[in-house]
Amino acid sequence: MKIGIDISQIIYGTGVSEYTKSLVKTLLEIDKENEYILFGSSLRQQPIFSKYHDTVHGNYSLRTYSFPPLVLEWLWNRLHIISIEKLTGKIDLFHTSDWLEPPAKCPKVTTIHDLTVFKYPEAFAPKGGHNILTNVEKKLQWVKKESAAVIAVSNSTKRDIIEFLKIPEEKIKVIYEAASEKFQRTTEDKSTQVKKKYKIEGEYLLSVSTLEPRKNLKRIIESFKILRQKERDLVLVLVGKYGWGNEKMSNVKCQMSNVKILGYIEKEDLAGLYSGAKAFIYPSLYEGFGLPILEAMSCGCPVVTSNVSSMPEVAGEAAVLINPLSVESITEGIKIALKNRRDLIKKGYDQVKKFSWEKCAQETLKVYEEVVE
Repeated sequence: MKIGIDISQIIYGTGVSEYTKSLVKTLLEIDKENEYILFGSSLRQQPIFSKYHDTVHGNYSLRTYSFPPLVLEWLWNRLHIISIEKLTGKIDLFHTSDWLEPPAKCPKVTTIHDLTVFKYPEAFAPKGGHNILTNVEKKLQWVKKESAAVIAVSNSTKRDIIEFLKIPEEKIKVIYEAASEKFQRTTEDKSTQVKKKYKIEGEYLLSVSTLEPRKNLKRIIESFKILRQKERDLVLVLVGKYGWGNEKMSNVKCQMSNVKILGYIEKEDLAGLYSGAKAFIYPSLYEGFGLPILEAMSCGCPVVTSNVSSMPEVAGEAAVLINPLSVESITEGIKIALKNRRDLIKKGYDQVKKFSWEKCAQETLKVYEEVVE
């Protein structure tokens, strides 16, 4: 069987990027029978494909192109012309990304990570010439019409797919993600080195997410202000790329000197930050999965997260669940986590064992086989 997979999204450094890289890498490790055709397109980030090519091994070939994203969005998501086989050659199945939906002569499988486009449409303001909202909506309509199977990364996302896209439940398979193997508890020396590198002094709380309203940054900071009335030396560390809508972000440092905004950092350093934090704060308003929850737990960091969408599903009983709309609930949740660190760390280690990329890859391969058969 020749299996085509769109890996274009690995260039973005997001959770979807990590899903794609880890899934493909593991599929190639466990599957010695099938041949994989990896398709990727980027106008300016071709070196990322070359670097990824050096990290994976198995029975695959890489087909990369330098098409402008806007061109592919128009051809595939709007006009829906030119089959993927024109670029990959003959394949038996194609696994599409979260961004582009090309027509295909073969059956298609699509992973849907979340339906933010319907639940939070304001998060998709036009950017860089892309009408993101329209593009994603068009893509999902083709998924509804053409995909033989849909992979949802959580039961929460599955419910959203049924509600918003009306895709029959029998076509949807829930397959969980997992934390990267790079996320392990580091030594105390490593954590100290990372703290020194980013000029973090004393004990700190950590939040990792794209900096945008859905991630609830404003309430995190309000909760932190309350905590600091008693914990004067505590620091709040915010990690993540700038998303949208947070015009006042540049003023946070001026208003609160004990809030450090680090932006995007490499995973090796992030593991050190997780390992050294007193607690990880993740009160997101909506997530398709919530991968940082498992990353923090893998590094022995107590987790405070939301009691909505997929987050209770991922966290299980190993985190403090809070109401993300309540500053008081977030504040109390942090206090509980700080008081019960040892118990939460142990539960976190047990929880992450329920998720693995090998299991994800095996279940995905089974979907491929069922679709083709």
